[in-house]
Amino acid sequence: MFTKPIVVIGSINMDLVARTPRIPLAGQTLTGTDFATTPGGKGANQAVAAARLGAHVQMIGAVGNDVFGEALLSNLASAAVDTRAVARVPGPSGVAQIQVADNGQNSIVVVPGANGAVTSELIRQHTKLIQAAGIVLLQLEIPLDTVLAACELCAAAQVPVILDPAPAASLPETIWPQLAWFTPNETELGLYSGNGFPPETAAKQLLARGVHGVALKRGAEGVYIATSAGESSWIPAFHVEAIDTVAAGDCFNGAFAVSLLEGTSPTDAARFASAAAAISVTRRGAQASMPARAEVDAFLAAQS
Repeated sequence: MFTKPIVVIGSINMDLVARTPRIPLAGQTLTGTDFATTPGGKGANQAVAAARLGAHVQMIGAVGNDVFGEALLSNLASAAVDTRAVARVPGPSGVAQIQVADNGQNSIVVVPGANGAVTSELIRQHTKLIQAAGIVLLQLEIPLDTVLAACELCAAAQVPVILDPAPAASLPETIWPQLAWFTPNETELGLYSGNGFPPETAAKQLLARGVHGVALKRGAEGVYIATSAGESSWIPAFHVEAIDTVAAGDCFNGAFAVSLLEGTSPTDAARFASAAAAISVTRRGAQASMPARAEVDAFLAAQS
């Protein structure tokens, strides 16, 4: 089914997850109800999501020489993610402190750790791996210079890039024509198109900057898809009982890449990805919530 791999360049973190009745206000102390450590990081999350859906996935990143690093590599391998391009570096692995409220909402503080060692030089060491990819997935939890170098390399090799701009950061104008897909959520979109714009207007602004396609993730509202070829559509969200929204956006991106690589239309790929994300929010954890291909296919079949 897959003739080329999906290459994910990005962060690998250990998530330190505290569950609480609600997200605390500034200066407020709340008593939590549970605590767990679980593998995460936007890059690793997207890699696991794609691998569980049947894709051949290769991860480029870095972990520390601490106990978390060993556990993170083991977890990726258990999901059938190829980790041969993941570097082991001195110091701590990346961590994310996550608070999850009873209603499923979350707040996250990321400490990069070893993810800061994912440099442009590391990317160049794996040039052939990237050039052979069917799709490259990128996020912004690694140094921006690395993201830009990867985009340039992909553009030269005509490898499509899906960029998830999280956490949101200013991007140079040169990057937009190098992106096949730009996938912000509602909060991130405000930085790139201005607050208050409806998704349709925001999409037009982004397309005018040179990006080839946008998938605007709007949570319970669904996903708005638009392309430079003139295609546009709303994909409504599936109605499920959400208990944990951590990594739902990562699940969407991994599944979106899988479906696009299979040759489906952007609208159908977004519907497939929305289904995968809908399943993920009914489960706790980041990578632990990612569904298998059979689960997504059965979920979609039940909707018809």
